Amino acid sequence: MKKGKLVAPIVVTVLLCLWFGSWLVLSWTAPGLSLWAKLLGAVVPLALIGVSLYVLAQRIKEIRSGDEDDLDNY
Repeated sequence: MKKGKLVAPIVVTVLLCLWFGSWLVLSWTAPGLSLWAKLLGAVVPLALIGVSLYVLAQRIKEIRSGDEDDLDNY
């Protein structure tokens, strides 16, 4: 049953990473941008991808420990 609960967070994270990755590619290949703009356009999506993967790891740990319904405690 827990595998079914893992599908949605993984799919959403993959889609987000693809979206942020497209920002990365577009900003790096855009003509006429300075090097600083290209670096900023690379750092921001990479940071967002990193945060997305960190949140996914936390969510997977939460689901495996059985604490996925924290809102019921309040």
